[in-house]
Amino acid sequence: MKAKYIHTNINVFDLEKSLKFYEDALGLKEKRRYEQEEGKFILVYLTDGQSDMEIELTWLRDRKEPYNLGDNEIHLAFRVDDFDGFYERHKEMGCICYENKPMGLYFINDPDGWWLEVVPADKH
Repeated sequence: MKAKYIHTNINVFDLEKSLKFYEDALGLKEKRRYEQEEGKFILVYLTDGQSDMEIELTWLRDRKEPYNLGDNEIHLAFRVDDFDGFYERHKEMGCICYENKPMGLYFINDPDGWWLEVVPADKH
């Protein structure tokens, strides 16, 4: 028996804002979406176009306030081919929330406060 890891879910408060962020910050594109028949929720699957792994953004119609992420001790990580270029883009976007210079990586926040680790191609 085998299991294949296919996606990670993130609930988002403002779907359009999140879609724009993930495309601008990381180049992720919408691969497919599912809109619940009664409009109660929308699922959008994002891809980097290189791997099988996807991020599932879930928007819930009845959600009235941003999500409480608690201590936010979880994150997603992205290996990038142009670390300096991504760093400058993220600096301009104002989304860098933590830098770990000794380890040669940094983190950005998405619009809901989720942490995303950015790692150069020659690390990890």
